[in-house]
Amino acid sequence: MAKQKHKQFRLRLWVDVNDEKLFGPGRAELLQLIDETGSIAKAAKSMGMSYKKAWAMVDEMNAKAKAPYVVPQKGGTQGGGTELTAEGKAVVKAYQKILSKLNATLEKEASFLDLV
Repeated sequence: MAKQKHKQFRLRLWVDVNDEKLFGPGRAELLQLIDETGSIAKAAKSMGMSYKKAWAMVDEMNAKAKAPYVVPQKGGTQGGGTELTAEGKAVVKAYQKILSKLNATLEKEASFLDLV
C-alpha cells in the first residue's frame, strides 16, 4: 500500500518596488516583534537574527517605503528603544489581512491538492 503523501499549499507573499523586495513575511514578523518589544535587538534575538541584519532590514524599509516604518526613541534612565510609526503598524495590519484572505481562498480550493 502506498504511503499517504502530506500535501499543502505554501504561500509566501512579497511586495516588490522597482523589482526589489521591500516587504514580506520576515519583515512583517520583524516589525510586529519590534512593536511588541519596543526593541530591534529583542525582536532580532527572538527571530534568531543578528541585530546588524535586523537594523539593515529596518533601514532599507524606512528608505524605500513612502514613510518610515520604525523610529528610534531617545534614551532615558532605561535607555532608548524603537517603535513602529502609524505607517509601520498600518503596513503590518494590511499585510496580515491580505495573507488571511489569500489563505482563506486556498482553503476553499483544497480539492486541488487531490489532483497532485
